[in-house]
Amino acid sequence: MSKTITPYNSQQATKKEQVADMFNNISHTYDFLNHFMSLGIDIIWRKKAINELKKDKPQYILDVATGTGDFAFEALGMLNPQKITGVDISEGMLEVAKQKIAKRNLADRFEVYKGDSENLPFTDNTFDALTVAYGVRNFENLEAGLADMLRVLKPGAKAVILEFSKPKAFPIKQLYNFYFHYITPAIGKLFSKDSRAYSYLPESVAAFPDGKSFVALMDKVGYKQTKHRSLTFGICSIYTGIK
Repeated sequence: MSKTITPYNSQQATKKEQVADMFNNISHTYDFLNHFMSLGIDIIWRKKAINELKKDKPQYILDVATGTGDFAFEALGMLNPQKITGVDISEGMLEVAKQKIAKRNLADRFEVYKGDSENLPFTDNTFDALTVAYGVRNFENLEAGLADMLRVLKPGAKAVILEFSKPKAFPIKQLYNFYFHYITPAIGKLFSKDSRAYSYLPESVAAFPDGKSFVALMDKVGYKQTKHRSLTFGICSIYTGIK
């Protein structure tokens, strides 16, 4: 990425700090807007990503950028692991996740911590699998984040990364760009009271090195057997790699 895209274009705060502030601001409307603006397709994307781990039967999973925990809750139901640990830099999002964990009586199987992808608070070779849904494009240092995620995986364990990408075929590309640049910020401003958060979304996706570029970065930091698969005309992609 030639330019670092930040939520608030502040010179006084790092990208990491701005991303945390942004998610704190939108935490209580995040789940609703996520499903509403994706027309519910995000649920299908999450299931497809989790399916990548079915044959591996991981028992201890780390969910990076766990947010309000939706991906982890889905993984608990589909994979039935012993435990999922979630980390996120936003206390606001984690508070929503904790409320959902308590409501579902899952405290013994899903725990969350405030944590930074570039300096994960876990020892080497800890987890059987690692997941990230819509989080890597928010990393301040993408390469450092990918490397530290690799560090905490056990040898032979798989990382599954779900992230927005840029469709290239007509007319999906044109429709996608219009929706992302005009409709999404308008809806976000109406419901979240933070219009900048939903303007940052298309900007961060546009700047993200998706597809083969991201796979090359995974290869560079040491992931093996890396692959990527496009979903829904290239709007979203699943990336996988093995330690």
